[in-house]
Amino acid sequence: MNTLIINTFSNKEIIVGLKIDQKKYLSKKKIGLQKAQAVLPMIEKILQQNSISLKDINQIRVNTGPGSFTGLRVGISIANTLGFFLRIPVNGKKIGKLAQPQYK
Repeated sequence: MNTLIINTFSNKEIIVGLKIDQKKYLSKKKIGLQKAQAVLPMIEKILQQNSISLKDINQIRVNTGPGSFTGLRVGISIANTLGFFLRIPVNGKKIGKLAQPQYK
């Protein structure tokens, strides 16, 4: 099972990872205001580093909060979009069901 991990809850860093079977690979990047521009290149890089393509991902895990309002929206939007187009579950939800942010 290959799981893409997206965590954009913080105003200071982004975490993107892969869980391949039982091994977890994480990439962290300190960030300012440009979260949206940083997440997709980080996903692309971690996939390339582990010789995996998007079509090899079976599920997506995204941090839904609590956390930064904008950060959560960026990560959840990317996760929901990838899940929809790849036809894979996000946070264990039925395919097509959207992950929702938790701000409290």
